[in-house]
Amino acid sequence: MEDLLLIALMLAIAKTAGYLFERAKQPTVLGQILAGILIGLYFKSDEVIHAFSNMGVLLLLFLAGLESDINEFKRVGKPSMLIATIGVIVSFIMGFLIALPFFSIRNALLMGAIMTPTSVSITVRVLMELRKLRAREGVAILAAAVIDDVLGILVLTIVISILKEGNVNLLSILEIIVEVAGFLFLLLKFGVPLMDKIFHQVSRIKLPESTPAFALVIAISFAILAERMNIASILGAYMTGLVIGQTYYGKQVMDKLSTLGYTLFIPIFFVEVGMSIDISYVYHAGLFAVLYTMTAIASKILGCGLGAYLGGFNLQESIKVGVGMIPRMGVELAMLAIAIKSGVANDDILTIAVFMVFVTTIITPPLLKWVYTKLE
Repeated sequence: MEDLLLIALMLAIAKTAGYLFERAKQPTVLGQILAGILIGLYFKSDEVIHAFSNMGVLLLLFLAGLESDINEFKRVGKPSMLIATIGVIVSFIMGFLIALPFFSIRNALLMGAIMTPTSVSITVRVLMELRKLRAREGVAILAAAVIDDVLGILVLTIVISILKEGNVNLLSILEIIVEVAGFLFLLLKFGVPLMDKIFHQVSRIKLPESTPAFALVIAISFAILAERMNIASILGAYMTGLVIGQTYYGKQVMDKLSTLGYTLFIPIFFVEVGMSIDISYVYHAGLFAVLYTMTAIASKILGCGLGAYLGGFNLQESIKVGVGMIPRMGVELAMLAIAIKSGVANDDILTIAVFMVFVTTIITPPLLKWVYTKLE
């Protein structure tokens, strides 16, 4: 009963904090993490909270996959592909190099991987306010963000698999890349027709919400299968969502599981992230936390800006694209939670990552508005 009371408290404070942050035109995720930091001063997480949080991670990545569109990769064209790819490469290298003097090679690899994905929801809001969302650079940012998420998840999947193996050498890296490529090929090649057949049969079952229930079962199963194949479960959950999203039943699954996820499990995940944060560690790691965050900002401006420039944008447009790709948010923390669960990361790294998420998310709106004002 105490666990249920704690979950009720977590939800109440998370929703209240999320509402206040939404009113302040900031992502609700930041409010939920802050709520977790406050709750963590008085309560500790336990196995029940962990179970809810783990389901939240899985649902977050599964829903991210459902929201993605495989056909988008065919439509984005050269500029967006370059923006995402070069942005991920530059972010990974810069994150790794800045962490190397402070951490072991293993942790530095992880710090590089965490820096790769982008969350452009805050950028979209700013561009809508500026009426620039349908401008050339706005469309490029939206398209690049889709590819960026996939590449970021792939990078972290490979890094987690390497760290779990314990050997950082060329052969083990190649083996893991082959395993991941094989997993992706099989899912993308045979997944959509197979899922269509499965859900066609499931839809004939006259039980309430049988389709989303089976979708969740499949997502959990593929996440576990990915783990058994020594591939991070994040890839299994994300790719299952990506495949199911291409079927006739994708929207139905998305609508039902979004309600379930964002009502209960996903807020609990972000609150538990906050509960895991050791604020005192930010002071101990003050220099690195600041350097890492500055590198996260610079890496996207340089990497994505360079990709935009090589893709045919002028210098001013390229800078706008780079700034628009700065924010990090939910997917990064979900990926890091999986890394902690896998035993290849600790709460100190989580604390630094959350600090980086807060700063990049808060700094982007005024910086993006300033860039548009100066470069118009």
